[in-house]
Amino acid sequence: MARRACLAAALAVSVLAAGCGSRPEEGFLAPVAQVDSGATPHTLLVATTRKRDDRPGTLFNGERSTPLDFAKITVSVPQNHAEGGVEWASTAPGNPKTDFVVREAGYLDGEKAFVSTLNAQLATRPKGKRDVFLFIHGYNTLFAEGLYRFAQLVHDSKAPGVPVLFTWASRGQLTQYVYDTNSATAARDDLERTIRLLLASNAEQVNILAHSMGNWVTVEALRQIRLSGGLPQASKFGRLILAAPDIDLDVFKSQMRRFGKPAKPFFIVLSKDDKALGVSNFLAGGQGRLGADSDPEELAALGAVVIDMTEVKGLDSSNHGKFAQLAAVAPRLTAVLEKGVTPKRSAASAEEIADGSLEAIVKLPITIIGAPFRLIAGAGR
Repeated sequence: MARRACLAAALAVSVLAAGCGSRPEEGFLAPVAQVDSGATPHTLLVATTRKRDDRPGTLFNGERSTPLDFAKITVSVPQNHAEGGVEWASTAPGNPKTDFVVREAGYLDGEKAFVSTLNAQLATRPKGKRDVFLFIHGYNTLFAEGLYRFAQLVHDSKAPGVPVLFTWASRGQLTQYVYDTNSATAARDDLERTIRLLLASNAEQVNILAHSMGNWVTVEALRQIRLSGGLPQASKFGRLILAAPDIDLDVFKSQMRRFGKPAKPFFIVLSKDDKALGVSNFLAGGQGRLGADSDPEELAALGAVVIDMTEVKGLDSSNHGKFAQLAAVAPRLTAVLEKGVTPKRSAASAEEIADGSLEAIVKLPITIIGAPFRLIAGAGR
């Protein structure tokens, strides 16, 4: 009974978090007629296992479909945008002066059109910056929600790469956890195919960010690629960031045993006060989730760099979206990550701060993301 009460409380928190304003389901992706000169446009490419939706301004719904489908969408971020959040429209299609809105949207006709469009976008970048930024969303996510969240990440991080959203068939309902889990599992082959297309394109590097349940399909797809043997473009793999991963701890450890310790460190963003993962833990029979119940030191030993955001105040009441708050400091984090990560120490000296070491930067309070957070790396890197 106590566990049921805890579950009810956690679900109530999630419902309240999801109930703030209208969720952007029907009509919120209709291109706006008015263009605000102060807004910033971002063109995103989409690969999806969702079914096309005939309702105007909706594009895709939460039902499953085959084969893999594609789209190209330009999202406008308003001038009044606050870092870490999304300015949701209260009514469709939104006001470009105050809301995230769509300027242009259209389907792409198959893989060839997708790769051709991707290469055209890459060609607009100078050599050395022709990267791809691939994002895979999590549970309880409508198509427009995943799209706008990704646009926020791209905007706040000033990511120079071509943004590509892989969106699997989530129904965007709290009660559809099992359906979403099965949809994520069913999308493994399609995500693997998408990653292979990105690696075979003219991209110089492919960076991957997955959130929540999206981590399950991501790690499974990467496991399939590893088991399949040769991958000529494997050197193009860049950073892999697993944010608030909704993966069973024992399953993840099993996956890592198959992978072996990776040549490049990957990043796990976790928070021990993540209420959404607490619900997942309950539904999984009390099995710990990677993004909330992990031992950071143990993960570091597996080859991960762990960003512990437990002490960061989240912008949502479930504390499940804290990863989005990292986007604003991504340029600084990226610069120091490229220098490599050394084992953690107890304090950062003035010289380290002046030098811009990662350990010093992540220990800075408030000025970075509103609260201190810790970073833990395994020894020897």
